[in-house]
Amino acid sequence: MINDAVVSVLLVGGALMSLAAGIGLARFPDLLSRMHAATKPQVLGLLLFLLALAVETGSWPLVPLLVLCWVFQLLTSPVSAHMVGRAGYRTRHLRRDLLTLDELDDVVERAADGGGAAGPRESPASRAATGGTGGAGSTGITGSGTSAPGR
Repeated sequence: MINDAVVSVLLVGGALMSLAAGIGLARFPDLLSRMHAATKPQVLGLLLFLLALAVETGSWPLVPLLVLCWVFQLLTSPVSAHMVGRAGYRTRHLRRDLLTLDELDDVVERAADGGGAAGPRESPASRAATGGTGGAGSTGITGSGTSAPGR
C-alpha cells in the first residue's frame, strides 16, 4: 500500500517534469531557451521514473543498471544541449535580441578574420538597456534573457 503510493508520487513527479519539458519546447521563443527546457527537467523526470521502477520492483540487482541509465543521461544531456546550442549559434537560429551578452560573437569574427584580440561584446538589447555603458553588473554569461526579471 505505502509502496504503491510512493511509486505513484514518483511517477506523477516524473510525468510532470516531462510535461514541463514539452511545454517549454512548445512555448519558449528561441533555440537557447528551448534547449534548456528540453534538458534540465528531463533529467530529473527520468530520475523520478527510475526511482519509481526501483521501488516497484524492489530488486537490488536492478539498481546498478538504473543508476547506470541515469548517469548516462546525466552525462550525455549537457553534451547534446551544448552541441545543439553551438549548431544553432553557427547557423544563426537564435534571437539575438534575447541575448544579454554574446561572448561568442567576437570569437567567431576573429576566427573568420584569421585572428585579432577582442573581448566579449554586449548584444544590442543589453546595450540599449544600459545606455551603451556596458553594464557594470554583467555576469559574462551567454544566454537567453527570457528569465530576467521585468522581461
